[in-house]
Amino acid sequence: MSSIIFTIIILIAFGIAAPRYYKIYRNISLGKDVELQGNIFDRWKNVLLVAFGQQKMFKRIVPAMMHLFIYVAFLFTQVELIEIFVDGFFGVHRFFAPVLGGLYTFIINFIEILSVLAFVGTVVFLWRRNKLRLPRFHKSEMTGWPTLDANLILVFEIILLIGIFSMNGADVLLQKIDPAHYPDTGTLAISSIIGNYFILPVINLTEPLWNAVLEMNAGSWENFVHFKLVCLERFGWWIHLFMVLVFLNYLPISKHLHIFLAFPNTYFANLNSRGEMENMPEIMNEVKVMMGLAEDSGEMSDDLPEFGAKDVLDLNWTNIMAAYTCTECGRCTSECPANITGKKLSPRKVMMDIRDRAEEVGEKIASNDKQYRKEGATGRLTKENFDDGKSLFDYISREELHACTTCNACVEACPVLINPLEPILALRRYEILTESAGPGDWLPMFTAIENGGAVWQIADDRDKWANQ
Repeated sequence: MSSIIFTIIILIAFGIAAPRYYKIYRNISLGKDVELQGNIFDRWKNVLLVAFGQQKMFKRIVPAMMHLFIYVAFLFTQVELIEIFVDGFFGVHRFFAPVLGGLYTFIINFIEILSVLAFVGTVVFLWRRNKLRLPRFHKSEMTGWPTLDANLILVFEIILLIGIFSMNGADVLLQKIDPAHYPDTGTLAISSIIGNYFILPVINLTEPLWNAVLEMNAGSWENFVHFKLVCLERFGWWIHLFMVLVFLNYLPISKHLHIFLAFPNTYFANLNSRGEMENMPEIMNEVKVMMGLAEDSGEMSDDLPEFGAKDVLDLNWTNIMAAYTCTECGRCTSECPANITGKKLSPRKVMMDIRDRAEEVGEKIASNDKQYRKEGATGRLTKENFDDGKSLFDYISREELHACTTCNACVEACPVLINPLEPILALRRYEILTESAGPGDWLPMFTAIENGGAVWQIADDRDKWANQ
């Protein structure tokens, strides 16, 4: 019966989670296709060093160490989770203990030490966010849900650890009382201390009460202790499983989705030099014609071309995936010179806005509501005929875009290789080239570049010095 209940719970949890993860895939797919460039070995190098190895985290050593404790504990705890699934499906207990012997003792001990370190890291992160109140965690874009989300996941982590040590601590004591049903795991350093010096003393406090009950009910103190320990062990076991299933369903609405997406995001990250901006073929060809480096094809189109990006549908799918990968750690914003000097730009907010807009567009397209179709469009609502009269400019102000100095500080700072500069440039290109808009004090610069090939207006040709 327990195996059947376990299987039903697992199927329900995965059944609820699957549509949520599909929505994320659907929203990422709203972006345009992009041709990947660069060496595949360099991409896997990024995955191994940046995603697995946490390389860029260590530019700030204290949070890097705390995050490493939690991250490594998360990875190795999956070994114990595998055993929980095996035990749950087949109705056994500690399936791997007799099979692995001493190796099992080493693995569980290692997991427990990592779990203690993870607890330390979790407490430190809660303190940094809520007591120390680091400025980057309390910017305007972090009010409301982002702050609650960050705290919730840390609280969930503590509950998970309580489940692990309740399960193992009670199990260590049950191995002495009921060895027939509780396989020997060897000495578990942390759980043995918890079992002998915390769990057992708490149970012993109830002995006087139980002795009074014995006068009215047949039984023994040993049976009572056994029953309590079994309940505690099962409580820890189910709490562990329950929190894993909570994580599974919570991640799609949380910034902690980066647990999964950091790996593909680092793989698909742009491998070009950070100072290299993407060329626009139409503009490049026009410049070549003006400079006599190419012939004018003479082809004219009645349709006015659009440059850059107006909405998430105009961005690359890698940009949208990066928005979902964003950890909201704020390192990009804390390094941004525009933000430091009091300007409105926050690279973190830009990525959060892209994610929010992708969510909105995805939900509207899924609704198939005809009010969101382009004028004259028919058929099912798709990203090709979608138009709700809004754009990313309703989320990201032009003031924010104009403040960017394209210095790449945000790109350098991101621990998972997110590039906020790409969508910022795409939006600015749309504003300037498609809308013929932009800040008034930029116009003299554009005119000077167009007429003289330099930012500053100069009387002589720019290359005159080379002809002397």
